[in-house]
Amino acid sequence: MSSRFRSACIFGALAAATVAARPAPDRAPRELRVCADPNNLPFTNRNGEGFENRIAELVARDQHARLTYTWWAQRRGFFRNTLNASLCDVVMGVPSDLDMVRPTAPYYRSSYVFVTRRDRNLRITSLDDTVLRHLRIGVQLIGNDYMNTPPAHALSRRGIVRNVVGYTVYGDYSKPNPPARILDALARGDVDVAIVWGPLGGYFATRERTPLVITPVMPEMEPPGIPLAYNISMGVRKADDPLRRELDQVILRRRAEIDRILDAFGVPRRPLPPSTPAS
Repeated sequence: MSSRFRSACIFGALAAATVAARPAPDRAPRELRVCADPNNLPFTNRNGEGFENRIAELVARDQHARLTYTWWAQRRGFFRNTLNASLCDVVMGVPSDLDMVRPTAPYYRSSYVFVTRRDRNLRITSLDDTVLRHLRIGVQLIGNDYMNTPPAHALSRRGIVRNVVGYTVYGDYSKPNPPARILDALARGDVDVAIVWGPLGGYFATRERTPLVITPVMPEMEPPGIPLAYNISMGVRKADDPLRRELDQVILRRRAEIDRILDAFGVPRRPLPPSTPAS
């Protein structure tokens, strides 16, 4: 082999090694695309102040992803216009049995709660408490057709109807946090007790000027099979099982941090069933 040919081979090998040693071009950063309501504390808002915002930030950090939002009022058509339109990939805080999504393993369980004014000293723990027949009861209603929430159904089954006052979950969307109107009414004395979803009650009970007390509604299951407590998951598109599995692992790794976020927002929780699997 001539010295010239040998030198050329060595130079070529060195050049190839140099090219191989160069770092690969940076890939575009991963993106966690979340569908969320921009005006729905304590869950989410556009300023990122809700506990689901904080959990989404935690997930994005774990995945080394950039967090982005598709904002849409969480009303009828929310899933059709966001997740199922592929504008985003994850919805935070969905019931684990919701059939419109592929749910992850649950990351908390909560229930409806009684909320009362502390100065009234009402000690209501059960829907069967006879005092409910003599109090003005605020319940939440959903949609323009005033579809009843589980507590409204439970009260109706007991014949408690005339003293029930309905507050739509949607409310006046031009004002902050429309679902909180029912607790404003309780603080003013317009109703004697409110029955609301636990995270809403736990968060706003500490923020009203009038001290409020929350107590979980019992029993958790109302005949004939209407639940008053729910496991809560993240939801992805039904075909997106790879993302669902990834999120399951994040929930497992970050369980303690998620719990700290929920504690900071006063979210009342019930024990998750042991070894609750992903759906």
